[in-house]
Amino acid sequence: MKKQLSSCVLLLICFLVVVTILSSVEAGTCNPSGKIRGKKPPPGQCNKENYSDCCKQGKLYSIFRCSPPVTGHTKATLTLNSFQKGGDGGGPSECDNQYHPDDEPVVALSTGWYNKGSRCLKYINIYGNGQSVKAKVVDECDSTMGCDSDHDYQPPCRNNIVDASKAVWEALGTPESQGEMEIYWSDA
Repeated sequence: MKKQLSSCVLLLICFLVVVTILSSVEAGTCNPSGKIRGKKPPPGQCNKENYSDCCKQGKLYSIFRCSPPVTGHTKATLTLNSFQKGGDGGGPSECDNQYHPDDEPVVALSTGWYNKGSRCLKYINIYGNGQSVKAKVVDECDSTMGCDSDHDYQPPCRNNIVDASKAVWEALGTPESQGEMEIYWSDA
C-alpha cells in the first residue's frame, strides 16, 4: 500500500511538472524578469523627442529578458524613434555602430526579439494601417535596463516593441503624433 501510494505521488508530481512546462510553452507567455527603480535624470539629460518618456524618481519599472513568441504574424506595438546623431535613440545603433537618418526605414526590437543580435541587419515586414513596409533591424530596444545615461534616462522598453524611424511611420501612412500603434510584423 505504501509503495503504491508513493508511486501515485511520484506520478502526480511528474504530471504537474509536465503540465506546467507545456502550458508555459504553449501559452507563449513572457513574464517580467524583475524591476528597476527609476532615477531622476540630471537637468537636460532626458531627450523627450518623439514622445519619449523620462524615468520618474522612485517609480518601479518592469524589465523583461523575453518577448512574445515570433510567428508569421507577430503582434507588437510600434513606437517612434530617431536613430540620427542627437536623436532620442541615444548612441549609435548596436548592430553596426552607425547612426541612421530619419528617412531610412530602420527599427530597434525589444530584447527578446532582438535575440542577442541574431536579427541584426536583417529585414522585417511591418503591417499596420492597411499598409506594409520592409525595415532593417539596426538596434535593440533594451527591455532589461533603463533609467541611466546609457539609456538616455528613459525607462526600459516593454517586451513587445518595434521602435521605428520616421520613414517606417510615413510608409504606413500614420501620423507621428499618434505616438504608438498596434502592428504585426514578421521576418522578411
